[in-house]
Amino acid sequence: MSDQIKWMCIHKTNNKFEAEAMKGNIESAGIPCVILNKQDSSYLAFGYVEVHVPENRKDEVAALLHEDPNSQLN
Repeated sequence: MSDQIKWMCIHKTNNKFEAEAMKGNIESAGIPCVILNKQDSSYLAFGYVEVHVPENRKDEVAALLHEDPNSQLN
């Protein structure tokens, strides 16, 4: 059995600050979280910033984000 973590994208945005805020909320609940920046480095209008969490913790994250009325789980 593999010890590798399978990550899944739970949110996409073109606003890096929004992704960082969401990451902070998730990590404050003790859930690992990473941001994957897929924006073009020259033209930030192209591409997304994605928030990823371990696949086996997605239900915890969904419950956490639904408590915050300003959050959206995509």
